[in-house]
Amino acid sequence: MGQKTTPIALVVEDDPLQRQLMVVLLEDSKMDVIQCGSAEEALHILEEMGGGVSLMFTDVNLAGKIDGVDLAHFASQHHPKIHVIVTSGRALTKDLPEGAMFMPKPWRPRDVEREAERSQH
Repeated sequence: MGQKTTPIALVVEDDPLQRQLMVVLLEDSKMDVIQCGSAEEALHILEEMGGGVSLMFTDVNLAGKIDGVDLAHFASQHHPKIHVIVTSGRALTKDLPEGAMFMPKPWRPRDVEREAERSQH
């Protein structure tokens, strides 16, 4: 019998309070969580262990040169099995990659938990 590994979520959010709330919700959904404050940091993690990540939750507006939409495109192209959720308090100005989901802020905890569950199947 193979060991069941804990799914990994990558949370990319430069607002520490929002990031912490997301981490708590995902940990409650039985996921291990890696936190990043920038897309550059997230890209490094995706290059190291992208195949092991099952969910990426990213804000559009991030510190640094790369925004969350560009990060979503990178993740979808290089790791198509990752369930990508992009969030923002504003309307999107760029297209998301196919299969990515937009969750406007303020998001509801129940919605986050539902998507975490979906990413684990």
